[in-house]
Amino acid sequence: MTELLGVPVPALMGQLTIGLINGAFYALMSLGLTVIFGMLRVINFTHGAQFTLGAFGAWALLSYLHIPYWAALLLVPLPIGLISMLFERTLLRRLYDMDHLFQLLLTFGLAQIIEGLLAVAYGSSGQPYDNPLPGGIDLGFMFLPYYRAWVVIASLLLCFGTWFAIERTRLGAYLRAATDNRELVRTFGINVPRLMTLTYGIGVALAALAGVLAAPMDQVRPLMGSDLVITVFAVVVIGGMGSILGSVVIGFALGVLESFAKVYYPPLSSVVIFIIMVSVILVKPTGLLGRQT
Repeated sequence: MTELLGVPVPALMGQLTIGLINGAFYALMSLGLTVIFGMLRVINFTHGAQFTLGAFGAWALLSYLHIPYWAALLLVPLPIGLISMLFERTLLRRLYDMDHLFQLLLTFGLAQIIEGLLAVAYGSSGQPYDNPLPGGIDLGFMFLPYYRAWVVIASLLLCFGTWFAIERTRLGAYLRAATDNRELVRTFGINVPRLMTLTYGIGVALAALAGVLAAPMDQVRPLMGSDLVITVFAVVVIGGMGSILGSVVIGFALGVLESFAKVYYPPLSSVVIFIIMVSVILVKPTGLLGRQT
């Protein structure tokens, strides 16, 4: 059997596939964080809880109303995004001109409230969610479930769609212009506060959609977002705060790197991302694909 550095190639290919699946969630979650930070300059610590709300929303629709997964992909992110827009207009907006510490405390506090309420209502053990795509395909080196392949494809499509909307559409041009100079954009008659509210809602909706995608792969738990969000923040820092391309590329790359670390030196797998983050901050504080502001 062919080996690479003492590890069979089929095993490495299997880890590559697992890494792409993990990277899909890193990329999609970091994409929402990047969209919010790029426009609002807010580090949204509620992002993990909003991911959890997406998973619980899909579970609740299936458990109480018998609404299937495919409908939940559309029905769950929309109301969560709309509620987050109300939060931005009533609370978060008041802190834009204040120290970033106040924004961090507000979003972190809201995350704790959401996770605490879910834990009280449903416990911490987790709720099962049926796999909407049972079965899989034999790749020779591993058995790939259809649903995990769908997650990778869906994440790539969402990442490309978000990049295209921001980089190649008029709305995206307004967003990028308002990021650089809000006062100048206002002189052209563009409602910048409304644009900021819409941006926050889109970023949160992406997190909720990632939660719906994650529901069939894990127990739906109150802390499932907290387990992921710290890693996602590291992905955003490495890629560059505000860089759409950086979030996507680094998200997938670090997912693969983390999986390879589990093969060659398992104790390193849980910290390799943070070692890279510290190294990048020391060499290039704006991130690998970020730009100086």
